[in-house]
Amino acid sequence: MKYVDEFRAADLAQSLARAIAVEARPERSYRIMEFCGGHTHAIFRYGVQDLMPANVSFVHGPGCPVCVLPIARLDNAMELAERHGAILLSYGDMMRVPGSKRRSLLKAKAEGADIRMIYSTQDALKIARDNPGKQVVFFGIGFETTTPPTAVAIQQAAREGLKNFSVFCNHVLTPAAIGHILSSPEHDDAGDARIDGFLGPSHVSSIIGSKPYEEPARHFKKPVVIAGFEPLDVMQSALMVIRQLNQGRAEVENQYTRVVTREGNRKAQALVNDVLELRDTFEWRGLGFVPNSALKIRDTYATFDAEKRFEITPSSAKDVKGCECPAILRGVKQPLDCKLFGTICTPENPMGSCMVSSEGACAAYWSYARHREGLPVPEDEEEFGEEDA
Repeated sequence: MKYVDEFRAADLAQSLARAIAVEARPERSYRIMEFCGGHTHAIFRYGVQDLMPANVSFVHGPGCPVCVLPIARLDNAMELAERHGAILLSYGDMMRVPGSKRRSLLKAKAEGADIRMIYSTQDALKIARDNPGKQVVFFGIGFETTTPPTAVAIQQAAREGLKNFSVFCNHVLTPAAIGHILSSPEHDDAGDARIDGFLGPSHVSSIIGSKPYEEPARHFKKPVVIAGFEPLDVMQSALMVIRQLNQGRAEVENQYTRVVTREGNRKAQALVNDVLELRDTFEWRGLGFVPNSALKIRDTYATFDAEKRFEITPSSAKDVKGCECPAILRGVKQPLDCKLFGTICTPENPMGSCMVSSEGACAAYWSYARHREGLPVPEDEEEFGEEDA
């Protein structure tokens, strides 16, 4: 397949692996956080970690939008459907994430709440048009990549005068999270969980560009390389990080030049800026409250803000006891450090969001790594194989 297979070529992978082995100095170790869950899945699906020298390791970050949403906000979304009788619309991954008492949107739907899975914000607008007598709330989540469609929907609803449509806005921002992680004592340079450099997210950076990472890279003296999602992208980006570290540099470099520019998509940025603005602070699962790390709807469009239209009960909630998802999202633990992984916690019975999302670290381990680690495999997978089961 043109322009895909080229980035999965085995001979080029071996060449990059040899180059990394030469560049990686034996007297030191290199810990590189891949911020995005798409990178985590590429690393495990294609065995990228196995091609690295022993002193080069990848640290999984919080780059899964479904994973980082705190339980309290999920509970609030269910409250909109159950207490206020709204039609709640959500993207698919969010439907199975466990909230308080392990209730998910799917379970709330099974108990009678009108909760529907959609594929785009245009689906949300159509449902609002088709149900003029009902309040329709779009559960907006995601990083900068999914923010422009939410802004478009709000603008379109305003033009059409859709009085029964609103958005429960939970869009979060990548650079603020990187800065917050590096500010944590857990990742101090003297600690076991230190981070030497970052693989920056690719699709997010296609919107915001590489420029927003320059300040955290300079302030914390950590290199950031914007990386594509294919295995050769990840390997080349790791090589770029290693070279920066060896040369004592801490800069933002762009490996994903076929998509990302320094300035990003200015049209999309202007669109988002018209509709949304910074929150002073926002809670992330695993990271706690992070200043200037999320967006809210501007007062100009307040009539489409579900948090202003409805009375939402302030709440707090804790993860399932024993679930290490918060620590995994901070990069201080790995899925195999969790005692629930592969026993109580499976994709069919998730205890935390990291096992649910297609970008979650636990889901990546379950799909690609547990066979190598000697974890038990269900009988149907032993007989038919994962892809056929």
